[in-house]
Amino acid sequence: MGGACGYTNLYDQGYGLANAALSTVLFNDGASCGQCYLIICDQSKSPMCMTGKAITVTATNLCPPNYNLIPNDNGGGATLLAPTLTCPSRRGSTSASTRPASSPSVKCWRTGGLRFTILGFNYFELVLVTNVAGSGSIKSISVKGTNTGWTQMSRNWGVIWQGMSGLAGQSLSFSISSTGGQNIVFQNVIPAGWTFGQTYPTWQQFDY
Repeated sequence: MGGACGYTNLYDQGYGLANAALSTVLFNDGASCGQCYLIICDQSKSPMCMTGKAITVTATNLCPPNYNLIPNDNGGGATLLAPTLTCPSRRGSTSASTRPASSPSVKCWRTGGLRFTILGFNYFELVLVTNVAGSGSIKSISVKGTNTGWTQMSRNWGVIWQGMSGLAGQSLSFSISSTGGQNIVFQNVIPAGWTFGQTYPTWQQFDY
């Protein structure tokens, strides 16, 4: 249910049905996960469009290229290089569901602050970061334990980051930079007694 971005359960994470899968070029190896897009159906390309309707969706998945349609993509799936995003069609039309992204991503609006979920197992700790507003996606993360300095993390898979080995039993702080260029330090957001699978909410949030 979490798709290629690794959100686990989209309903539990608060993303619901308003999400989309990106083409390979937009997905950018998971760097675009969490970004928001305003979809306006182009009636000139599909008679199934509902005129004047628009929806903002969150990128939570990858739509693999349909090599049977490349280079002539007539609406069956995302192409390898074209900047397209795919979402469920309300009328069941495949051609209405794969839409060209004619504009950059838009600002994401979220309720509450960022949420951190600890995944993995002993000696291989991961962190899942969700509910990101502003640009919606993360450029870089550093982690700091009670007894350590700052350590740069790397993207493991979509919105899941790795590089927390040896931090068990310590309270954790994170320094996060959004793709919009804003940096926030989340000081001691995870207590020393943290457990795998538990989610820790915060009050801090990105504006861009």
